[in-house]
Amino acid sequence: MSAILFNVTTAALMVLMFKAGVLLIGEGTVRRRPIPWAAVALTAVAAAAVVLQLSWSGAMDALDSDPRKSGWWRVVTSVFMQNGGVFGTIWNIGTLAVIAALAQWFWRAPLTLALFAAGILLPEHIDALFGETARSTDPRNFAGSSGATYFLAATLAAGLLLSTDDTKERLLALSVPAAGLAMWLAQDNGHGLVTVYGFVLGAAVLPLARRLSHPPVPAATAPAGPLPRANGRTAGRPPADA
Repeated sequence: MSAILFNVTTAALMVLMFKAGVLLIGEGTVRRRPIPWAAVALTAVAAAAVVLQLSWSGAMDALDSDPRKSGWWRVVTSVFMQNGGVFGTIWNIGTLAVIAALAQWFWRAPLTLALFAAGILLPEHIDALFGETARSTDPRNFAGSSGATYFLAATLAAGLLLSTDDTKERLLALSVPAAGLAMWLAQDNGHGLVTVYGFVLGAAVLPLARRLSHPPVPAATAPAGPLPRANGRTAGRPPADA
């Protein structure tokens, strides 16, 4: 029963963040936004890693983050390994594809990739600051993309909080770190803790990102026509000299 409740609350948190992401970019703008190539690339790497696991029996041993094994690469490669069975793998890759797309449409590709990388590298260092230096010995935590995906998704909730004047939308955004913290305290659910980390980083990064030449694009600032890419071209249209 506890495992079922763990999975239900974990999925519910993702639904909250998905709703925040859709509100942030504006559901009506999706068709006008460019193909999220960074999201496609991340999803392709995750899918290729599954193929690698299926074709090479030693992939998990070589690439997971088992603390008993050495290898500087493991912190990154373990994210693209999957050990949650068929359903867990489908869930992880599906949520990665959707959240990465929403993130790219808001943050744009470079920041999306940077925030995803932060979701891989930062949590263990933040844990260390609070004295949580012991690495998990539970094999379920040796692989999987869900932690980085939840971290990235939480940045969208932070973006919504700082981009909307609607009280209900702000409450929805604030419910994300609140739910994440509650899950961590009540269930020792790491998805909740990385969600809090992602929300805080997203809130810190957005004011700086707004100063960039190509700032994030929430629904409120999305143009009526096709949205331009960072290179200045318009999504869905060829360059003038094509």
